[in-house]
Amino acid sequence: MRKRWLVGGGIWIVGSALAFWLLNAILAAFVAIVGLTVVAVLALAADWNQHSTFEERELARSRKRAAKQAARRERTKDARAKDRARWEAHQARKAARAAHPER
Repeated sequence: MRKRWLVGGGIWIVGSALAFWLLNAILAAFVAIVGLTVVAVLALAADWNQHSTFEERELARSRKRAAKQAARRERTKDARAKDRARWEAHQARKAARAAHPER
């Protein structure tokens, strides 16, 4: 692949040199600029299809979110256990009140 870019760059250099030798300087500059633009666009577009897909990026994001959530759940497990115990005590008091409405 690197050899292909060297060949393309060489063709551009030779073409630009011939344009400056055979044409007016303004026309030669136009040819050189257009040639450089074409070479740059081809260089940038060479790996256009080698990026990750939307699904691959979303899968990576979901794995990252799952890891963060697991770490967060591990970090807050004591607080959740305390809240669960308070809720169960509240439910027990509520059930006791419902069982003895005369109090």
